[in-house]
Amino acid sequence: MRIAADLRLYAVYAASAFVLLGLLYVFSAASSKKPEKKKTVLKRLPLLLFAAVLWISLLYLPVYSPQPEPGVFSPDEIEAWTDSPSVSVNDNRPFFTAEELKAEPYVSFSELDSLGRCGAAMAMVDKANMPKEERGEIESVRPSGYHNAYYPDVIEDGFLYNRCHLIGFQLCGENANEKNLITGTRYMNVEGMEPYENEAASYVRRTGNHVLLRVTPVFKGSELVCRGVLMEGYSVEDEGASVCFCVFCWNVQPGIEISYKDGTSHQLK
Repeated sequence: MRIAADLRLYAVYAASAFVLLGLLYVFSAASSKKPEKKKTVLKRLPLLLFAAVLWISLLYLPVYSPQPEPGVFSPDEIEAWTDSPSVSVNDNRPFFTAEELKAEPYVSFSELDSLGRCGAAMAMVDKANMPKEERGEIESVRPSGYHNAYYPDVIEDGFLYNRCHLIGFQLCGENANEKNLITGTRYMNVEGMEPYENEAASYVRRTGNHVLLRVTPVFKGSELVCRGVLMEGYSVEDEGASVCFCVFCWNVQPGIEISYKDGTSHQLK
């Protein structure tokens, strides 16, 4: 049995007060010369003992600290983007459940919503299922809000957007899968997401073990371009000793202002 910390605290206070008052009453009655008062104490002694047992039990009950639902996250929970491509969430601990960590190797994608937007993607990354060939064509997919623009003065290859894989190609071998491609800036794709994808892929290739990965695009309202992605990764066999992260990667591009409503943009002066 588990109870919330604040509820247990109030219960301990109430039981402590009851036990203390009961002990005071017992001592008072024991010193009394009135036989009827001593008989009353004997009748109430079981109730006092029950309160004492309850008090001790409350002290030793494990405390339940509520956690956010797995994968549920809003960028409003953290400070606005400044100069880092990603930021730790939930003390860098993923929100996976025990059942999710027991799964066999698989890859799963959410259905597109009514606005054509991707949802969360999950994979139990397995070495046998990693691609052995080069990535194929993905230009046929046009993710929601994909309104690309060219800024050669501030972006290395000029183009603002990439078709970003939620579960990276090197991890699952998915090419032109519209359920796995979102509109993401080059900055988010290369600086934000790729280091964590590389970490997971390197570990799986090196050890043959598994990494549970979930990537969730986070949208605001009816916006077509996500504000960023929540990335969670966990090395299963060693219980997160090698790979363990829970980060939010901002879908931003330094020097560019993005309209998340439709994907249009302009260069900042």
